[in-house]
Amino acid sequence: MFKKIAIAYNGSPEASRALAKAIGLAKALGSELHVITVLEALPPYAAFAAAADSTLAVTLVEDSRERCALLHSEARKAADHAGIEIKTHLLEGEPRASIVGFLLEAKTELVVIGLHRNTSHISRLWSTVYEVALDAPCCVLGVH
Repeated sequence: MFKKIAIAYNGSPEASRALAKAIGLAKALGSELHVITVLEALPPYAAFAAAADSTLAVTLVEDSRERCALLHSEARKAADHAGIEIKTHLLEGEPRASIVGFLLEAKTELVVIGLHRNTSHISRLWSTVYEVALDAPCCVLGVH
């Protein structure tokens, strides 16, 4: 049914629940599982801090990359525990565009995303999860 599944994983509780479901689904279906994490651009205020310390921007990017590597390690450990292999991908850029671009390029058939609980209807309109769900070129499974 779904030969290639992707999970958008950022380490949040919502994404962790989605990862667990994606692992179980991939195992049950014998699917390929891709864990994708997005390394976003530094926030605008980082430019002010970098003016005071030119190495700060590099340090912030390195820290972000290390955090992503830890997230991928956690995901790999969870997948190993379930007896499946995963492929990890670190994307750079704006989250919605990066995730949708990956889904298109990889010809993903299903993307699993964690849904935020207890949020207002208005806040959902601007969430990355909602934008990805609208723009995904494949089926979307939202996990509570």
